[in-house]
Amino acid sequence: MALTSSLLIGPDRLGRSVAVANGLVVAAAPPDAVRLPCAQGEIESGAVCAHTHLYSGLARYGMPPARPAPETFLQILERLWWRLDRALDVRTLRAAAMDYVARALLAGTTALVDHHESPNMIEGSLEILAGVCEQLGVRALLCYGASERNFGVAEGRRGLDECRRVPSSPLLRGLVGLHASFTVSDDTIRAAGRLAEELGTVVHVHVAEDAADVADAVARGYPGPLERLERLGALPRGSILAHGVHLDGQQVRRCDELGCWWVHNPRSNEGNRVGYALNLGCSHRVALGCDGWDADMAAEEEALTRLARIHGDANAGSRLCNGHALIAERFAGHPEPLQPGAVGDVVVRQGGSVSHVVVGGRVVVADGVLCTGDFDSIAAEARQQAGRLWQRMAEI
Repeated sequence: MALTSSLLIGPDRLGRSVAVANGLVVAAAPPDAVRLPCAQGEIESGAVCAHTHLYSGLARYGMPPARPAPETFLQILERLWWRLDRALDVRTLRAAAMDYVARALLAGTTALVDHHESPNMIEGSLEILAGVCEQLGVRALLCYGASERNFGVAEGRRGLDECRRVPSSPLLRGLVGLHASFTVSDDTIRAAGRLAEELGTVVHVHVAEDAADVADAVARGYPGPLERLERLGALPRGSILAHGVHLDGQQVRRCDELGCWWVHNPRSNEGNRVGYALNLGCSHRVALGCDGWDADMAAEEEALTRLARIHGDANAGSRLCNGHALIAERFAGHPEPLQPGAVGDVVVRQGGSVSHVVVGGRVVVADGVLCTGDFDSIAAEARQQAGRLWQRMAEI
């Protein structure tokens, strides 16, 4: 089923129906609405992944381990992820994004907040990601994570300039990205804040993922990376801050006052051994992300539940749902999903499995099959390009 002007989903086995017209949920379906029956299924809102990295999409295809084995978070970045992002080219980036987005949609994730880096291919990188998102039909917020860690201030400037190139569309919005406070100068941070104001958008940045980020900010004369971003004018209301593991409750609450979002990434934090973001419980504005892991948000929520129990976190329950309000801010929709005025992103599950996925009124998965691309061909291309990527990494 292709893009339609209006769609009536249901009724499901509980008698619920949802109507979508012109990309938004409406109270009543227009008379000419196309019907999507789901008598044996259950209608729910599409999941939101509030922080990820599409460029990591080939990692599942046998990414070689870092050598020598990293002992710190910075070594994980330097020996693995920063080598991967330097090795990306047009073909590997597109294959990674296609595979990642296809799998996200099949898992019932309808919106992705991406944070991209490819320092040897900055210009045009977001056009590639935007094209993939439009083709496969996922809702996305895109940015380039400006950094100075490879080529200095000029690299940071080019990264910010790339953030200007995200085309706004019914499915896409642009953000202004910074990799993290510890990889940029004060001037680049100030420039990011000015650019966000100019473009009418917000900043997306890693904050206090590891203690090294805090130590760097202190060495520069700031209380921490959060305070540095605020003092330099790079936290416009609605900005998206990933991680926050090494912050205290007062700092987390300060972000509430600023109207910013935190994004908790429990599987990534556990895998990188950086700690559990317990103090995010001090904020009411915390969404759930996966930081480059697969965007199966049911799996991410299971990990959050498990880790919250271990760490005595009683405030983690609403984080997956909060992603809808984050997305609504950028698309001017109703903050509660499936309500009139909300973005028309709907999932039907049958027997616990994803059956249908609708994004902005477009059916992108039907009867568990991707409608907007051939998944087998996408996966085959990803597997082939992964081999090229591992070879390029070996040469760096």
